[in-house]
Amino acid sequence: MIKAKIPAEDPNSPLGPYSKAARNFSWEAIKKEFTWFESGKVNIVHEALDRWGKSPETEDQKALVFEKGQMVVTLTYRMLMEISCRWAAMLLQLGFRAGDRLFIFLHASPELYYAMLGCARIGVIFCPIFTTLGIEELEERIRDAEPKGILTHPDLAERLPFDSMPSVEYLIYTEGILPRYFPGEVLASEIIKTMPPWQEPEWLKEESPLYLIYTSGSTGPPKGVLHTHKDMTGHLATGRYVLSLNNNSVLWTDGDPAWVTGTIYGTFVPWLCGATSVVQGAPFSASTWYRTLERYGVTVWYTTPMTIRKLMEAGDDLPTRYDFSRLNHVSAVGEALLPELFYWFKERFRLSPHDTWWMSETGMICIANFPFMDLKPGSMGKPVPGIDASILDEAGESLPLMSMGELALKVPWPALMAGIWKDRPRYELYFRHKGWFLTGDMALKDEEGYFYHQGRVDDLIKIGEKMIGPYDIEQILCRHPAVCEAAVISKANKGGQPSLKAFITLSRAFTPSNRLNQEIRAFVKANLSPDVPLKEVEFMDSLPRTKAGKLLRRVLRARELGIPAGDPSNMKE
Repeated sequence: MIKAKIPAEDPNSPLGPYSKAARNFSWEAIKKEFTWFESGKVNIVHEALDRWGKSPETEDQKALVFEKGQMVVTLTYRMLMEISCRWAAMLLQLGFRAGDRLFIFLHASPELYYAMLGCARIGVIFCPIFTTLGIEELEERIRDAEPKGILTHPDLAERLPFDSMPSVEYLIYTEGILPRYFPGEVLASEIIKTMPPWQEPEWLKEESPLYLIYTSGSTGPPKGVLHTHKDMTGHLATGRYVLSLNNNSVLWTDGDPAWVTGTIYGTFVPWLCGATSVVQGAPFSASTWYRTLERYGVTVWYTTPMTIRKLMEAGDDLPTRYDFSRLNHVSAVGEALLPELFYWFKERFRLSPHDTWWMSETGMICIANFPFMDLKPGSMGKPVPGIDASILDEAGESLPLMSMGELALKVPWPALMAGIWKDRPRYELYFRHKGWFLTGDMALKDEEGYFYHQGRVDDLIKIGEKMIGPYDIEQILCRHPAVCEAAVISKANKGGQPSLKAFITLSRAFTPSNRLNQEIRAFVKANLSPDVPLKEVEFMDSLPRTKAGKLLRRVLRARELGIPAGDPSNMKE
């Protein structure tokens, strides 16, 4: 744990300091900012688009800027409102009604966002799906959610499991020529032209479903996490407090739109705040990322540690060629932000990346480093105002400061998932200690209220009488000049005592050797404890990660046991 403290980026923010923000915050005050608080008419699209698109003061403000290759689409709030109405009208014409499901199986494209908004406008549950999924994974999700339709592109359609889609009535293609794979094929680009530019929102209850997102681990079936329209209260609060968004902000959330971060913080969060959302649909390259920041005057960037590492590997000189003068806040999510990434970024951008923590199940950022709060590199930060977090033992009792246990959040809060689709027992496991949502993440809390992530529950490692997380050992490993990335798992040996195995990738200047292997193990013992049972070090070309960049130790563990681990590239969590 690093003791250094970085001064707050915006110490004079009217939202801070943290103690004041936490003391004065109330969810009721946030709710009062929505029109539905008085009207009783609830629909997230009305709050995110219509109230801006209908106002003469804000109708011409940019809502969405989408770039992919040579294509750039720029839409004002009024234009995006009207497009969402046309998409909603098309779905109604096809027979979709509130509660029906639409799968969105598309590469990044403007239509992906139009469809999400069109669905939400009429109460249809949208479900974004990664385009990297295999046919069996698609079958699992289709069988579970039973969508009425699938929105896709002809180039992707041939990968659908046509013999396993009994619920699907429509394949809706964004463009092109109908390939005639399926009886109910329609072409959205033709129908949309005939649809009216206004469609009254379906007025719903706060608890009405909004979206379904599937998370998958290394084992077990995927789980469909269900969220509702009332999530907007948490979206607005975190957009304001964590990302410092206002109607002059330009937010770029560079996560895949099928990942919950891209789904929420690339769409509803900026629009609820009246901001502009930038979407870069091209594959990652350092020059493209830097150019996007410069070209669109991005003021707030929500990225991942994996992206920062890729930028670091691209060299120190490249960022000096671009103008980042409008950028004033950067947050990251996906895995712990290592100090080496933090300090590299801070030196190149003259800004500190602010780590955040949340899950698909929480529906919003729950722990964060805020612009108005001093930073401790390596820390997740403090709970979002309105969220009560604690470290619990196995019996559900709160642990003292600096004690490792399971991170738990006091229920409820507005964006908490409404359920696991068709799996009530799996949902209830999260709440087995009454009044708490159990995250499955191990963490500890210091004397100033900062939380530190220590891995998942099944990642704990016992050294002597002390339990430590793999993150501590991985940090030590990453201090060795030869080590680029590291992952540590525990293994049981024949004597019943645990031993450790480290998987590492090497920096470019080093090559694997037995001597280096021994040197790295000795380095850990010398810098952490001579009792560390690090028995093995394996050099790898890359470590398994989710699309969001989160390290998958369980995949490494499954590999050691010789059991299937799934395809990491398709995993969101």
